[in-house]
Amino acid sequence: MSGITSEDLNAALTGDPEALEVHLELVERDVVIDGHVVKIHCHCLTVDANGQVQPQRLAEFMRNAVANYAIPRAKMAKARERDFRNNSSDAVAALHEQAKRSFTDLANTGEGGEMLLFLLAERFLKLPQILCKMDLKTDKRMHYHGADGVYAGVSDDGILKLFWGESKIYGNPTDAIRDCLASIAPFLVEPEHENAEREQDLILLSDKADLNDPKLTAALRLYFDRDSKQSRRVQYCGIALIGFDADYYPSGGSKGVADEIAAAARNGIENIKKNIGNRLKLEKLDHVEIEMLCIPLPSAEGFRKAFLKAMGLSEPKGAELSE
Repeated sequence: MSGITSEDLNAALTGDPEALEVHLELVERDVVIDGHVVKIHCHCLTVDANGQVQPQRLAEFMRNAVANYAIPRAKMAKARERDFRNNSSDAVAALHEQAKRSFTDLANTGEGGEMLLFLLAERFLKLPQILCKMDLKTDKRMHYHGADGVYAGVSDDGILKLFWGESKIYGNPTDAIRDCLASIAPFLVEPEHENAEREQDLILLSDKADLNDPKLTAALRLYFDRDSKQSRRVQYCGIALIGFDADYYPSGGSKGVADEIAAAARNGIENIKKNIGNRLKLEKLDHVEIEMLCIPLPSAEGFRKAFLKAMGLSEPKGAELSE
C-alpha cells in the first residue's frame, strides 16, 4: 500500500456528529473572503426549551470524549479488545481516567480550546487526528510544544492535506484572531529546514502517526519519511479555532431565542471578516487553505472554568459560568 484514501481517513473518525449538534449549532458555513483561501464556519451554543444555553453541558460532553483525544487509537483498540474478552469495561475506563489526568489544572489553560478543536475537526470537518500529542506529555502542568493538533485529509488527486491546528479562546475576538493566526503561520509558511517550527511534529509523525490499522498507519507514515517519494505529496493546511465573548446570549434570568442568537452571530462574522483578512495578509497566509472555526461564547473565562470543573481539576468560584 503506497497511498491513503479519503475512505481510509473516514474510517478513523471518532464519535457521533449528531451528539455534537446537541451542544453546538451550525449558523454559518463556508464563508469566504475575497483574495484568500479560507473558509469560515460559525457555531453557537444551542438554546434549550427554557431559553437557556448550557456551557456546563458542553464541557461535560467534551470531558466524555477526552480518551478519543488524548489516547492513541492503537492503545484504545487494545483496551476495547481486552474488555470484550473479559466482558468488562475496566481497561477503557482506566484509559479515560488516564486521559483526564493528562490535562493541566492551570486556570489559564488553553486545553479546553484544543479539545473543542479536536471535536469539530473530527465530527464537523471530518478530518481525523493523526498524532495524539497529549500522550507525549511528561508534565501535566505543561502544554506540549508545537501545534494544538495535527489532522489529515486527502485531495481529489491523492495529495495528503496535513492540517496544523491552533486554538485561542479569549474575551476579545480581535485578540483571538491575531494570536491564533500568528501562532499557526510558521507551521504553514516557513521554508523546509531542520529548524522549522513544524520540524519536531513532522519527526513525531514519521514515528507515531496512527490510523489504528498497521497497514494504513505504515502507508501514512511514508508521507513523513524524507526518503520516500510520498513525502513530496503533502500539502500544509490549517485549522484555526477562535472562541470569544458574545453579548447576545441570555443572562440574568432572561430567555434567549435561537434564531435571534444565530442572526447576531452571522452579523458578528461579517464584522470580523475584514479583521481575519487583514491578519491573513500580515501573516502571509493569503494562499494557504485554512478552516476557520468561530465559536461565540457567553464567556471565554466561563468556558475555561466549566471545562476545568467538568474534568474535576478545579472548582470554579465567583461569577456564574453562563454569564
